[in-house]
Amino acid sequence: MATLMTNLLLTACIALFLVSAATAVGDSPFIIAHKKASLTRLKSGAERVSVSIDIYNQGFSTAYDLSLVDYSWPQDAFDVISGNISQSWEKLDADGILSHSFELEAKKQGMFYGAPAVISFRIPTKAALQEAYSTSILPLDVLAEIPPEKKFEW
Repeated sequence: MATLMTNLLLTACIALFLVSAATAVGDSPFIIAHKKASLTRLKSGAERVSVSIDIYNQGFSTAYDLSLVDYSWPQDAFDVISGNISQSWEKLDADGILSHSFELEAKKQGMFYGAPAVISFRIPTKAALQEAYSTSILPLDVLAEIPPEKKFEW
């Protein structure tokens, strides 16, 4: 009986330790970022790429000193038309959302495979900056030769 009581007490202590460890980890911010890109063909034969990145804090505490950088757009293939490929924010509260967008103009034809954007942020309980990555985008067929549409052909 004493052995059973000792095992039960030991099991309860281990369970309490695991729950408190999980709760301690759960008190930090959890950053999720979704990157989207869409192509828009202009009448002049040029093509624009609209990029938007949504950043979500799914954790239970605030993330501070957020910095977003998206260096996946090479300067020899794209020109920034509006916005910036980087952005900073002071904080992102728990369950908060931040959005950033910019527009590029394509200079080269071909398939483009974009890398994820990098989000760095600070947690008050840790000295080192934390990093999160956005989703990557689907391949873009930039300046693709599109055959003319035959609207009246059956």
